[in-house]
Amino acid sequence: MSFQLGTPIPIGQSVSDSVNYLTDHYAGAFNAITTGVHFLIAGLKNGLLAVPPLLAIAVVAALSLWLLGWRRKGAWGLMVFAVLGLLLVLNLGYWAALMETLALVLAAELMVVVIGLPLGILGGRSDLADRMMRPVLDIMQTMPAFVYLVPAVIFFGLGLVPGVLSTVIFALPPLIRLTTLGIRQVPHELVEASNSFGATWWQMLVKVQLPSALPSIMAGVNQSIMLGLSMVVISAMIGAGGLGNVVLQGITQLDVGKGFVGGLAVVILAIILDRITQSFGQRGKQ
Repeated sequence: MSFQLGTPIPIGQSVSDSVNYLTDHYAGAFNAITTGVHFLIAGLKNGLLAVPPLLAIAVVAALSLWLLGWRRKGAWGLMVFAVLGLLLVLNLGYWAALMETLALVLAAELMVVVIGLPLGILGGRSDLADRMMRPVLDIMQTMPAFVYLVPAVIFFGLGLVPGVLSTVIFALPPLIRLTTLGIRQVPHELVEASNSFGATWWQMLVKVQLPSALPSIMAGVNQSIMLGLSMVVISAMIGAGGLGNVVLQGITQLDVGKGFVGGLAVVILAIILDRITQSFGQRGKQ
């Protein structure tokens, strides 16, 4: 038994027609975007792989101590975890896959910051812009992540580029929302004092609002990185590679051990990135 009210509205056909129109008339623009994103990913990936693994582990350990403060027990705990975790990944032979995943996440996060930060500032300073962006961000956050893969593949083909771009769309809303929230929560006393001293809108933004909103902005960066890592396995379905490909092979080959090891490497990377980005936010509060 089927239930239906009237003639179906051709929403799916309209979306397909729009996609076909864009691919037919703007193929050059999509090729240019593909080339630019591929260049960015390749540069990050080659740069990360050029660093000897033991040197990279030492840098991460030193960075952990410096950011969290060497006198804090938590800093030493993170340093020990980072060293042991990364040595484990190196021992298992997934160092190159880890660096490829890190390059994918960093490329996506770079684009998220470039797009999301100005939009968040706009939403924080304009009620109209905030009201216009809210329903779009709601749709972006509630839409299943798999849905982003379909247009990404149609516009940009298979591989790392559509994986990065679908990750950007999926990870963008938290940064915009938290930047908007941070700008709006700047104390009125600070804003009024800046106005009384004759600060321009740029001076107000750079010297008052952004520094005050930095903890909230860094929380948005942290959330978008975590969402980007959650897309690693999904992006592997369209050939993004990295650790997601290891997990995907474990699933398709029913190899539980391989899938677990790939997932464990993703968790190690996620914890290290999470603690490091959180420490930036804590430094902003101080």
